[in-house]
Amino acid sequence: MYRLVRPLLFALPPRLAHELGMLALAPLEHAAPLRALVRARLAPRDGRIAVRAMGLDFPSPLGVAGGFDKDARRARALAALGFGFVELGTVTAQPQAENPPPNLFRLPADRALINRLGFPNQGAARVTERLVGRGGAAAVGVPVGMSIGKSRVAPLDPIEPAIADYLASFREVRRAADFVVINVSSPNTKDLRAMQGPAIARALLSAIMRENRGAGRPLPLLVKVAPDLGDEELEALLAVVEEVGLAGVIATNTTVRRDGLATSPAAVEAMGAGGLSGPPLRQRSLAMVRRIRARLGGGVTVIGAGGVESAEHAMDQIEAGADLVQLYTGFVYGGPLLPAAIARGLSELVARAGARSIQDLVGGRTGSAARAAMIGHGA
Repeated sequence: MYRLVRPLLFALPPRLAHELGMLALAPLEHAAPLRALVRARLAPRDGRIAVRAMGLDFPSPLGVAGGFDKDARRARALAALGFGFVELGTVTAQPQAENPPPNLFRLPADRALINRLGFPNQGAARVTERLVGRGGAAAVGVPVGMSIGKSRVAPLDPIEPAIADYLASFREVRRAADFVVINVSSPNTKDLRAMQGPAIARALLSAIMRENRGAGRPLPLLVKVAPDLGDEELEALLAVVEEVGLAGVIATNTTVRRDGLATSPAAVEAMGAGGLSGPPLRQRSLAMVRRIRARLGGGVTVIGAGGVESAEHAMDQIEAGADLVQLYTGFVYGGPLLPAAIARGLSELVARAGARSIQDLVGGRTGSAARAAMIGHGA
């Protein structure tokens, strides 16, 4: 069905198509009987693909990435479609509009997107109130993450106003979230990626961790990293993650690189700046997941994001070391039934691998055996 609708949606400007998609999800978000019906059909129910991470129970390792539902308008609907968790936002302490349009572009030849939206959202307080008003994370039915970023108006030099800005967002979203993602890696907020440097990252992440420990209900905190970090830069940031004691890392955000694309260089140049997502990011994401897992070991949660379009892609992330996996661009191209299809595919892959749980396959501990089993079963 989506294959028939997608050409019509893709004939529209990307931002308009996204808003129409969100509008189409409104009945599912607001009608509990419809949600129950859809959830009964699409929600993952195979215990072999359930994941226990960060003290939370995920019915499947597949979640929707931050950026899709920036204002927490469709969390319950997304869960009903078969996602094992949802990440909402990115929200900022101050409400802010999107960057000047055009700011979102499709690259159909690459099944990719370029965006330079820049954290448009209604503000952490209002977004949190919306989620609380709809029953909070418990009403969503799967773990809910909230992503927080820096408001454009908060300067980075000196760093104290930016830290205060993140803390203001954190104090709001912790009222409704199961975990919080600290976004310091979007390429679309001026100088934001400088916050991945060890000195600034240590100041920011330590401040949020102190606030978190002082709360009545400390939450798992994760940081989202850029795929464009060099090995030494990533190593320095991971040392801070380990020092501060974060619960996990998301690898990765979008990339500013443009190499290896099927889309013509002239067309890509005309689109301009922004973060590239989708299949061109897949191999870099996998490489970073492997490196993060090797550096931090099994004590942290690693979430792989970048170019996931199928159960096989999700399993690649898991065998590389990811506990959980996210998609966004794949959802745009694959449609609303994709989460359930990937969950079914993961069940089949776990069965073919002869594993009791998908968690047995994390980090390549049985990856070679799993692949051999898949080949032997004609995968």
